[in-house]
Amino acid sequence: MDCDIAIVGAGPAGLALARSLADTGLRILLLERQPPEALADPPFDGRDIALTHLSRRLLEQLGAWARIPAAEIAPLQQARVIDGDSPHTLDFDNGKRAPLGWLVSNHWIRRALYETVAPLDRVELAGGVEVAEVSSDAEGAEARLADGRRVRARLLVGADTRFSQTRRQMGIGAEMKDFGRTAIVCRMRHERSHEQTAWECFHYGRTLAVLPMPGNASSIVITVKGDEAEPILAMDAAAFAADVAERFGHRLGAMELTGERFAYPLVAVHASRFVGRRFALVGDAAVGMHPVTAHGFNLGLSGVDLLAGEIRQQLRRGADIAGPAALARYQARHRLATLPLFHGTNRIVGLFTDDRLPARLARKAVLHLGDRVAPLKWAIRHKLVSRDHVGGPLLALLP
Repeated sequence: MDCDIAIVGAGPAGLALARSLADTGLRILLLERQPPEALADPPFDGRDIALTHLSRRLLEQLGAWARIPAAEIAPLQQARVIDGDSPHTLDFDNGKRAPLGWLVSNHWIRRALYETVAPLDRVELAGGVEVAEVSSDAEGAEARLADGRRVRARLLVGADTRFSQTRRQMGIGAEMKDFGRTAIVCRMRHERSHEQTAWECFHYGRTLAVLPMPGNASSIVITVKGDEAEPILAMDAAAFAADVAERFGHRLGAMELTGERFAYPLVAVHASRFVGRRFALVGDAAVGMHPVTAHGFNLGLSGVDLLAGEIRQQLRRGADIAGPAALARYQARHRLATLPLFHGTNRIVGLFTDDRLPARLARKAVLHLGDRVAPLKWAIRHKLVSRDHVGGPLLALLP
């Protein structure tokens, strides 16, 4: 099973990379633990993704955006951040111009990317396989499968989640931040229009995000301490809906739970390196973000585009697609975008989940001043609406 590029993981990042290189003539092999039918028809998992303008442009280039039903795409016109009972909010909008971004369910994105890859002649998707061990040498990289087969490639790419075994086996460590919290996500209908506005509500003891979805429906994200999640999951639907409506100040009127609640532990990850000898990391295997700033998927897709660009450049030069200089350029550009955002996001989460009095006063000041500091608001808005790769020092400006 020899190939040019072997990608471990056929999630959004792995699929996007394979599709990005489909016209290069390279033979690409995707190795995925899930069976093919789960990839072709992924179930709804409660996660809804906020896409930036860059991510939409990249999905359009990949042919995936057109495969997402228009009725399942929700434009994001405004975003508001509130803290407890503070009268001050941090507001973002794009005036009368294009939306700040778009909200799309994770399973629609995964399905669309799979549909762009499935018919490709030069891409093979091996589903239901377990990668037991990976290694590399000066000549190439190798993946040994659990059934004893071996895959030899010129370049090996790890795209196997933020808890990547491929990353660990290649000797790359990672900075991990376990927040000790769980995100509970679900869909709810409501009486009033959300007016395409996303809300991030930092209540004392928990966080409530209300994200506008198509129609009078929103994606709800409740973040609580790990030991407080189970009672919330166990609440009957009516009591849960009443509690969310109350905590949201009845801004949307009566609310109704429309499906299952899902729980996800919150752990952020940033790999100490993104590359090794004939090896690269993409997606959550490189950077797994806390969802509060909605950068995770967008950074993953940006990284895929950067790596694909370096590989294409090597092909044009007639050079090794896994040349150390090319991989180093990918790493430098992706770290420039991700590292400040990773640490900045973690600082924001720390500030807004600390219920001690000094932290409460500090975050009220942040919201009060942040809404009035035009350069800061412009920088954050620019990060959302730019269609090009931009650096990530923006959140580093915040406490």
